[in-house]
Amino acid sequence: GLLFWLSLGKKEIIISTRASVIFSLVLRIHPLPRRRKAGILPSLEDLLFYTIAEGQEKIPAHKFVSALKATGLRTGDPRLKECMEMLKVTLKSTSDGVMLDRHLFKKCVQSNIVLLTQAFRKKFVIPDFMSFASHVDKLYESAKNLSGGQVADYIPQLAKFSPELWAVALCTVDGQRHTVGDTKVPFCLQSCVKPLKYAIAVHDHSTEYVHRFIGKEPSGLRFNKLFLNEDGEDSAPAALTHLSKKLASFNAEKFDYVMNFLNKMAGNEYVGFSNATFQSERESGDRNFAIGYYLKEKKCFPEGTDMTSILDFYFQLCSIEVTCESASVMAATLANGGFCPITGERVLSPEAVRDTLSLMHSCGMYDFSGQFAFHVGLPAKSGVSGGILLVVPNVMGVMCWSPPLDKLGNSVRGIQFCTDLVGLYNFHNYDNLRHFAKKMDPRREGGDQRQHTFGPMDYESLQQELALKDTLWKKVSPTESNEDSSTTVVYRMEGVGDRN
Repeated sequence: GLLFWLSLGKKEIIISTRASVIFSLVLRIHPLPRRRKAGILPSLEDLLFYTIAEGQEKIPAHKFVSALKATGLRTGDPRLKECMEMLKVTLKSTSDGVMLDRHLFKKCVQSNIVLLTQAFRKKFVIPDFMSFASHVDKLYESAKNLSGGQVADYIPQLAKFSPELWAVALCTVDGQRHTVGDTKVPFCLQSCVKPLKYAIAVHDHSTEYVHRFIGKEPSGLRFNKLFLNEDGEDSAPAALTHLSKKLASFNAEKFDYVMNFLNKMAGNEYVGFSNATFQSERESGDRNFAIGYYLKEKKCFPEGTDMTSILDFYFQLCSIEVTCESASVMAATLANGGFCPITGERVLSPEAVRDTLSLMHSCGMYDFSGQFAFHVGLPAKSGVSGGILLVVPNVMGVMCWSPPLDKLGNSVRGIQFCTDLVGLYNFHNYDNLRHFAKKMDPRREGGDQRQHTFGPMDYESLQQELALKDTLWKKVSPTESNEDSSTTVVYRMEGVGDRN
């Protein structure tokens, strides 16, 4: 297609018509100040300022922060560390400590402009995040009214939690966050840790090795039954044998090893340990010891494994504490193919994530797994502490927590919330079949193709749109203006910037 020549500093590059039209379109929407020379287009920092300022010369810092939160991002997001630190420093240097002009604003945002541009152009997986969050709040309130279920009492420490506690937290694959309820209260993962340690085992040793010792089929029996399949395997993949050879070998280091993984999955948010729960687990763990000796008799453990040490390790892992907020990031790491959304770090291999989600889908909800797969159609794992770790692949991770359990050991409010969520949105694995009844799709703004803040054009790829700033501009020297050091683009065509 037609190409425009652009000049940056003393070097020349070619850029596609599409990118040129994008910037000229924005130029029409946000005219440049007259003091700028004709032909100079605004930087991405300028465009962001114009969008938030709405015609004003300055913007209050709190207006920028509020607009940022409306996209789903948090000021504490590790990816925005430079921006937030610069904002604090800059505000201290202003006369009123509140207002930012264009120059100061650009100084604050330029280090994180790519992420901010994605956010404000509604390029995240859930573009209309405020609307989505408001629907989540309604689902939360609906489930809050439920009063059935009993708090688990066979582990004394769990029995101390109030049945009124109820929390939901979510994190999308783009790092958008929403929480409602008692989301900062720590609680133990219990069985919700099982898919996580399974993922670590597969990450370290491959699916083939791990499944020498465990099966893939749900047993259809209670989670604490003494039972092996006809091949002598533990048929419940989420049982306590989800341990790799490496974890079984280094007793002094294995707990720290797993904690390090979980911290990375949680984006370094809260992951703790409840020693009181651990001691309580050991003192009331006769059934688990019975299962352990039964598995040892049937030679289900790797050779050389110390069964009692493994059980202690199992009790430790069940006693790991999280909050709904940190656990939602763990779930989002699974939803994001093993990359933590808020740090960008690769934590788990694609193989580990795929196989973990497969088993969560078929075996994650105790004896309710078939019903949950049928009605909700998403990978999930529950625990007797009242947690439900829910994964919407390529969209988000969710942690629901409420201590009252139904007769199968699942959170009453958590089950209701997950069911209602899929009843409202097309998250079920088979909701997207052709000719199927339509539900709301939060991945599309207004239920249609995503709209764009800066204009009506249908942009094919975010990578193309941000190439000027994120990739292409790194290869050339920026043109220095007499006002600031931000990157600008100069057209070599007559009349392009002459509207002012």
